[in-house]
Amino acid sequence: MNTGRVVIGGSSGFMGQYLLPRLREAGREVVTISRSNADIAWGDQDAIDRAVDGSSLVIGLAGKSVNCRYTAENRAEIFRSRLDTTKALSGAIARAENPPAVWVNSSTATIYRHAEDRPMTESTGEIGTGFSVEVAKAWEKALFADDLPTTRRVALRSTIVLGHGGVLGPLRNLARLGLGGAQHDGWWPVSRARRAAGTAHLPGAKRGRQRFSWVHVDDVARIIDFLEEHPELDGPVNAASPNPVDNTTFMATVRAVLGSRIGPPMPRWMLEIGAIGIRTETELILKSRWVLPEKLTAAGFEFRYPTLEAAVRESFDR
Repeated sequence: MNTGRVVIGGSSGFMGQYLLPRLREAGREVVTISRSNADIAWGDQDAIDRAVDGSSLVIGLAGKSVNCRYTAENRAEIFRSRLDTTKALSGAIARAENPPAVWVNSSTATIYRHAEDRPMTESTGEIGTGFSVEVAKAWEKALFADDLPTTRRVALRSTIVLGHGGVLGPLRNLARLGLGGAQHDGWWPVSRARRAAGTAHLPGAKRGRQRFSWVHVDDVARIIDFLEEHPELDGPVNAASPNPVDNTTFMATVRAVLGSRIGPPMPRWMLEIGAIGIRTETELILKSRWVLPEKLTAAGFEFRYPTLEAAVRESFDR
């Protein structure tokens, strides 16, 4: 691992909290940027500039969670929180006398279309449509907007990240209640306003066949290390296990690891009502995300958690 200073923008989230102690235990100086509980607050551009100048690696993770209802207010904040922070990092790098060699910025594999027919790779993947895709496109555009000739930039298109906490926390509780069955898509009324906003999820995969691409948080950290060490890797890079599954297999694995025998399928109407109750969106579980790590595989990256059961067991300490 490189020994230079690391700047983490968006250090208070799930990924940032995993990276911070890991990097410091490796002996690296780490400067954090966040809205709270960090070395620097977003908005203090002078301090951000000083931290970035002379650093070796910048990691951009900031952005409001998409695990919310897509109201107009939340949609605006999802865009703003990603674009403003990315522009702040980009500006700091552009002004630096000694700019970092590498800038790894979060993106999302949701940028690809709903895919049931074939996997999406960096070279053959097709960009989708809708609100979530527009967010991803704008995020990557902000990353590559400025002329930064000495800084290599990577848009890390992450799939669902597994680990202690994160998305698996609520699923543990549902499985223990006997509600850990496959999530089935189906018809649901969609308003004209949702269609216009691009937040309407139209019926897609049947009977839990939507693909579930995932990656363990430890592998994401190791991917960032790998990217720093491999100058041939830039542009979009898929952070995804080489062994995606479908939703039915994913939920069956969760139940098996937890020892939950009962898990009837959850129909769309039940999922929609539940999503309203916990203030989230069913797109997060019903869109078919089928993504493969083409660039990482070609470069020789080896996953510590290539298969789902091992990743889920570690996440649940089983």
